[in-house]
Amino acid sequence: MIPTSLPPNGAAGGDLGGNYPNPNVAKIQTVPVSNTAPVAGQVLKYDGVSWIPSADNAGGGGLTLPYSAVENNVATLFSITNNGDGASLEGVNNTTSSNIATVRGVVSSTSPGGFSAGVRGINNGTGGLGVGVYGSQNGSGWGVYGTTPNGLGVYGNASANGYGVYANSNTGTGLNATSNNGIPANFSIFNNSNNNNVVVANTVGNGTVVNVTTTGNGAGVRASTQGGFGVHGITSSQTSAGVVGDNNGGGEAVVGRTTSDIAGAVVGRNDGGGYGVRGFIATNASNTGIGVLGQVGLNNSTGRAGRFENFNADNTDANTFEVVSNGKGNIPDNTIGNASSFLLDNNNSVGAAVRAEVNTIFGNFGAAGVFGISSGTGGRAGLFYASNPSGNGASLIALTDGNGNAITANAGKNGNGVETNIDGTGNALYAWVPTFSTGRAGRFEIFNENNTNDVVTVKTVGNGTAGNFMVDRTTGTSPAVKGEVNSQFANFGTAGIFGESSGTGGYAGLFYSSNPGGNGPAVLALTEGTGNGITANAGGNGDGVEASCDGSGNAISGFIPNFGTGKAGRFANFNSANGQPVIHITTNGTGNAMLVNHQGPSGSVAVFQSNSANVARINKAGRGFFNGGTQNSGADIAEAFDVHGDLDAYETGDVLVISKSKDRMVEKSAQPYSTLVAGVYATKPGVLLTEQEGTDDVEGQVPMGVVGVIPTKVCDEGGPISRGDLLVTSSRPGYAMRADPDKVRTGQVLGKALQELQSGTGKIKVLVNVK
Repeated sequence: MIPTSLPPNGAAGGDLGGNYPNPNVAKIQTVPVSNTAPVAGQVLKYDGVSWIPSADNAGGGGLTLPYSAVENNVATLFSITNNGDGASLEGVNNTTSSNIATVRGVVSSTSPGGFSAGVRGINNGTGGLGVGVYGSQNGSGWGVYGTTPNGLGVYGNASANGYGVYANSNTGTGLNATSNNGIPANFSIFNNSNNNNVVVANTVGNGTVVNVTTTGNGAGVRASTQGGFGVHGITSSQTSAGVVGDNNGGGEAVVGRTTSDIAGAVVGRNDGGGYGVRGFIATNASNTGIGVLGQVGLNNSTGRAGRFENFNADNTDANTFEVVSNGKGNIPDNTIGNASSFLLDNNNSVGAAVRAEVNTIFGNFGAAGVFGISSGTGGRAGLFYASNPSGNGASLIALTDGNGNAITANAGKNGNGVETNIDGTGNALYAWVPTFSTGRAGRFEIFNENNTNDVVTVKTVGNGTAGNFMVDRTTGTSPAVKGEVNSQFANFGTAGIFGESSGTGGYAGLFYSSNPGGNGPAVLALTEGTGNGITANAGGNGDGVEASCDGSGNAISGFIPNFGTGKAGRFANFNSANGQPVIHITTNGTGNAMLVNHQGPSGSVAVFQSNSANVARINKAGRGFFNGGTQNSGADIAEAFDVHGDLDAYETGDVLVISKSKDRMVEKSAQPYSTLVAGVYATKPGVLLTEQEGTDDVEGQVPMGVVGVIPTKVCDEGGPISRGDLLVTSSRPGYAMRADPDKVRTGQVLGKALQELQSGTGKIKVLVNVK
């Protein structure tokens, strides 16, 4: 029914109003009417300013305002159809009061059916510019405003591919969602098979697609997912980044957190040829910035600060981890300026600053736990420095539990395979074998047959020993030094041990048995072949072999064992121009200069040959055999006799007679023409005879010459002596005189004078031959 009355001028009407995109649709407003009181059943007409009575009642029936009615009908109670371009229904309110509405739709029930609407706008158009409900506001208010305590203030739904809610602004914000205590915006997909994005934000400008700011302690962006990505940033530009985090307050720009035991809090992945994670310092020059920092131990945490893995066994063209720097280093402080630095800063730690491990069956070049390269003209492939002067730890320890070498060093050119030196009192190189091991403390080999260098060279400029070898075991039977050479040649230097003295003194070899109670030889030389046990040669004026003995032993002892067939000694001179004796024997003592002792059952004591033919021999009985006779340096044959009285009273040249006081004794002559004359005290007998053993000393006896030329004491008692005169004893003790041939009897003649004596006494040569 149309109301038959209207509110008086100035009265307020409904609270709905809005702007419509079609200007031809009229507005619905509540406006004041004329002051003329309405007439029951009168038809009113709106002239654009106020309602006025009209006789026109095209719609049928009358309308009296205000109008209110209650109906219960399933059909539409009020319907207006406009076939023109104008609005079908318009409400206008000109009041300035708050909380008014031009058109108001109310669902009065507190429990209406589902999808009940206070106002519903329907547009049956299928074009792209149709609007179901259009709200507009000319100022800075809201074009559409919806409120609800717990439901949806504004709900938009697109049943097909459209937008549930479309927000647009030319210069302002297309969509602004705020909340004082709740969540300003919530975007969800409840269809498990829906793979579309929950929120899509695009821009064709240079501005930020999504800008999140917060002044509190909450997260700027918090993303949670069960199986997808919490945050997935994508860019197609090389100069941009999928995700960028900035912190202008000194804190972290990007922080990843996870409670997983297998996944990472931050993962950098690159499906191309670039890097998975890149950390760099862009502008800071304080030397305190860090490109990538991995930490563990915060809040007593445990684990690894960093780990790099390669799971592709065929990835042989790339390194799992690389550190590259073109810095110059820092000479004053080598803890900085390095390509990498590792520090385990705990005095009680037993961990390693760097631990590297390789698990492979191959020993190829580069298959190493640590592989260091020095590719320049200087530098070191590896340097280990124990910098604490009070430290006792080793700079480098290499251990192996397998069969390989603990350390293998190779110099590919002219350098040393291993160089070691010390600044203190330790050992430059110390190799040892523990008590449970059976290996060697050292081994040195050359496998190149054309290499003529020394296998080991030991040199010192100090007074210490260049090489000291010791088997420190009283029951040991091994040598302190063993030198072996395996060669078919006997060239100079081809020796198991080669000792050289290159100075003006020193010894090429010295062997010292220092224990006074020891019985072992200082040098023992044995040969199983046909060579010599020892060969010695003096190239200058020294001796080929010099041997001395401080005790009662032998300076040189040569012997043949009971099973041997060789010679105990041999001395030969092969130089025909050498006038030196082959053997020179000198003694300053009282013993024999040479002792030859033949203890065998047969053979001679000595055999002498000339051109391999025997010329002289002394048989086992001491008898001498001389093919060419004998020649003695003396001029007479003498025999040793005891003397009467003190030996010191006798001198050479004394004429001796047989003593009657004791057997086999002589004394000085004292009577002329004595028939007891026996001979003369020989000065230099050529042959000395004795009844004792030929090797016994004849000290205490005088050599009495009996045949030969002997210097003899003579006097002029018988007159001057001429050559050829017979000589006899005189009255002067020990002197001979010229004999008177007429007085001489048998047994009185001493011999004949070979020299003259005119007067007095003297000593002349006499051919002694007692008759």
